Amino acid sequence: MAKVHIVNVVVLDNPSPFFNPFQFEITFECVEDLQEDLEWKIIYVGSAESENYDQTLDTVYVGPVPEGKHMFVFQADPPDEKKIPVGDAVGVTVVLLTCGYKGQEFVRVGYYVNNSYTDSELQENPPDTPQFDKLQRNILGTQPRVTKFKIDWDDAKDSENIPPAENATDGASMSQSSTDIRSSTVAENSNSACAMEVC
Repeated sequence: MAKVHIVNVVVLDNPSPFFNPFQFEITFECVEDLQEDLEWKIIYVGSAESENYDQTLDTVYVGPVPEGKHMFVFQADPPDEKKIPVGDAVGVTVVLLTCGYKGQEFVRVGYYVNNSYTDSELQENPPDTPQFDKLQRNILGTQPRVTKFKIDWDDAKDSENIPPAENATDGASMSQSSTDIRSSTVAENSNSACAMEVC
């Protein structure tokens, strides 16, 4: 049984300019004291075609973690635009929020991200070279894709990992795996509120 559950994630400062930091307000619950720290990461998917363009924006270690509910704001710098393929700079991509314990990832929350020009002229005639300072980032905060993994916590009896189990939240389908999220596209943007109970 998982010893840590994400209760809520709120995407802050959204939408925002491309070069603004990513900010997630994370609330999680621990069912018992943990022996080691939790490892949280924010990963920006630079291209749907290859993981080689993924950028780990930041990694933080949270601990010691006693039993109970906890909340913190995880902030990370924007991706290095020079490492993003030109053809993938504008449009839909993905940002991943992951958490691991003892070197094992046990939950991954994926959000679609739409990078678009706010200037109507640039929208109609996008430049060959992306102008990142003119791009706006909009995270689809109300529709996360959650994947959970069984890991070895502090109990030897849980030492065998199993394939990821997909999970549903509040009746919403979470049927896409993290690989599917990478290659999927979103046809619409969202300007709605960004708080979402993810699991």
